Amino acid sequence: MAVPHRRATYDAIVIGAGIQGSFAAYHLARQHEDTLLLEQFPLPHSRGSSHGQSRITRSAYPQAPYARMMPDSFHLWQQLEAEAGTSLYRQTGLVVLGPKDDPELEGYLRSAGGNQVLDAVALAQRFPGLRLQAGEVAVWDGTGGVLFAERALRAVQDVFRRHGGTLRDGEKVLRIEPGAVLTVTTTAGVYRAPRLIITAGAWTGALVAPLGLRLPLQPLRIDVCYWREKEPGSLGGGGPSPCFIALGLSQAPHGIYGLPALEYPGLVKVSRGDGSGGGESPWAAPRDLDAPHPKVCHHHGSPTDPEERDRVPPGTPRPDVALLSSFISRYLPGLEPSPAVLETCLYTNTPDEDFIVDRHPKFSNIIIGAGFSGHGFKLAPVVGKLLCELSLGKEPSHSTAPFAITRFPDVLRAAL
Repeated sequence: MAVPHRRATYDAIVIGAGIQGSFAAYHLARQHEDTLLLEQFPLPHSRGSSHGQSRITRSAYPQAPYARMMPDSFHLWQQLEAEAGTSLYRQTGLVVLGPKDDPELEGYLRSAGGNQVLDAVALAQRFPGLRLQAGEVAVWDGTGGVLFAERALRAVQDVFRRHGGTLRDGEKVLRIEPGAVLTVTTTAGVYRAPRLIITAGAWTGALVAPLGLRLPLQPLRIDVCYWREKEPGSLGGGGPSPCFIALGLSQAPHGIYGLPALEYPGLVKVSRGDGSGGGESPWAAPRDLDAPHPKVCHHHGSPTDPEERDRVPPGTPRPDVALLSSFISRYLPGLEPSPAVLETCLYTNTPDEDFIVDRHPKFSNIIIGAGFSGHGFKLAPVVGKLLCELSLGKEPSHSTAPFAITRFPDVLRAAL
């Protein structure tokens, strides 16, 4: 049997076929750049941060740079839906809960339009399964909803290939040699291109270290919990269950989020975070994308080696689970207080939890997208566009100043 010819030279190479790298490759291919997208694991896989069924998206964002990017992101998600011929988003609305004078909550209110406040009575009428505590209010973002994460990742990769892109999975990058034409050596081949984008998630630090960069990236293992409703449909009062984010709580300073658990019918997905990053194990239960029930999670976790993430020893303490149980008893009394399913996901955080989207300080034809800190999925279409624009030497369509590598001290070091 003839072995298919493996081309060695491309216009651009992207390392890492998660949602950020896949969108960067997609935008390059739409610009008629002959692009190679490399993924170290066989696809589909659950080792990174882009798998699982669901992520929250929203317009309301307390940080102005992200709020300015969200309209573009919604537009680009719709563009991908049209190209792929599939639905990638379900509008459920988003409730943001927190103390009345919390600065972050006030930031959400400003970006949501100023008059979207629900007090305890209004919230109980609209969503009887959600409770507020004394001194707390809720901000309503009607654009919020759920992105179908695995379907979106598959769609952007399919459309990338339809535009002429090449996707090679199961190829781990062994070495990157900088130069006017870069050389990337993998376990299966040697490839060359004048431009390179690195979007390797938790593996980015190890890839860029030989290129003289010490990026402050911390992979975290996050507990993702699914909670059974005592009475099905109670959270949404018979209508669609909303997504929610809880901020400024003394027992959960990093935030808690919840959304319809499309993965597990009849369960609510609640965890720490904002529901935009991380992922879930794709094999543990049957899926039903039409299930109306909502996951509840915490936006913080334990430092981990990405190679060891799934090897959690039996008996490992899970303090987040107790924290979430306490939260659910107070704010979501219609849920059983113990999780029905417990999984893990992976965040890669920067110290300030803002992204890295920038050129390598020494090698301007190497572009790095990393440190999406659990809130990057919803913005991936825009991040991919920015990475593409930087790679092509174009003026970025949004300011990348907040995402500069040089905001961190001592990142440059002698190449190994």
